[in-house]
Amino acid sequence: MHIEPEIVTGAKLVLSYATGIAAGGVALKLAVDAVREQGVASFVVRTIATIALVFSFFEILPHFRVGVSEVHFILGSTLFLLFGAAPAAFGLALGLLLQGLFFAPTDLPQYGMNVTTVLVPLFAIQALAQRVIPRNTAYVDLQYRQALALSTAYQSGIVAWVAFWALYGSGFGATNLASIATFAGSYALVIVIEPLADLAVLALAKSLRGVTADGFVTPRLYNAA
Repeated sequence: MHIEPEIVTGAKLVLSYATGIAAGGVALKLAVDAVREQGVASFVVRTIATIALVFSFFEILPHFRVGVSEVHFILGSTLFLLFGAAPAAFGLALGLLLQGLFFAPTDLPQYGMNVTTVLVPLFAIQALAQRVIPRNTAYVDLQYRQALALSTAYQSGIVAWVAFWALYGSGFGATNLASIATFAGSYALVIVIEPLADLAVLALAKSLRGVTADGFVTPRLYNAA
């Protein structure tokens, strides 16, 4: 989901700045709600955890350039289910920023596009979760089909936004359409594998249900924040 340089250039970058700022505004609103509901300490701890995880996902897990973007494993829906929408949003945004600052400065001009691409689908699955999952459901009490639906929806949103930026920046020419198709085809592997990884994390959490000797605490699902 790292849009390649030169896909969107010049004055067209203004839209990416606008959408990035708008996504940041939504994340900030969620953060205010999270602090009000769970306290600042809880929000900070969960946010630090998601930043570390996102940074690791981008740098350690396999990733490769295909067509108009790079293919990454993000696990955005699992971050959302484990830590809540606000910490997941801040973790994705800041982890992406740190990765660009320290390892890929050529990605920084595309930051508005990239942060929009990872955050807007997150907000979409938050809205979906509020409709289908009772508030404050324990993570281990989630049904596999619920986790699978959220994961698939998130990955589909990533592909849709990458396609949008590519079409917006470079038009409907045959070469650009072919590059988009190549990316979408490769990302289909993520759409298959990442939901399975999400389900594996949920299965692990379920297997640890009731473990208390080591201080294990069942994480709660923060639907609203």
